[in-house]
Amino acid sequence: MFRRPVLQVFHQFVRRESEIASSLVLERSLNRVQLLGRVGQDPVMRQVEGKNPVTIFSLATNEMWRSGENEAYQMGDVSQKTTWHRISVFRPGLRDVAYQYVKKGSRIYVEGKVDYGEYTDKNNVRRQATTIIAVENVKHTQI
Repeated sequence: MFRRPVLQVFHQFVRRESEIASSLVLERSLNRVQLLGRVGQDPVMRQVEGKNPVTIFSLATNEMWRSGENEAYQMGDVSQKTTWHRISVFRPGLRDVAYQYVKKGSRIYVEGKVDYGEYTDKNNVRRQATTIIAVENVKHTQI
């Protein structure tokens, strides 16, 4: 008499637990950035005590658009916005190549991921920083 309801409750419980367990499985996600721009400063290599060295440089990307009444006819004022990105290269081979060959004014292509972090400045104030961590390519380009 009680057997059927108990089995139904058990099956519902097991189904619910398996749904919870499957929701705990890590999902795949994507954090990928591709930038093409000009280097704003010669790279510097820094090493924090007890950590691997890192090569850091800035990269400028530009966005251009036309504003005005006749955009379809290529008339109007051309506007431009420059965005500066902080690039960090941790991977040993890539880090050394970037430090040695990337120079101010070079036009390069970078593949990486966005990282949001915090640091404490010289005045002991906590600051936030957005960094592009180069993971694949740092290539000179002629485009």
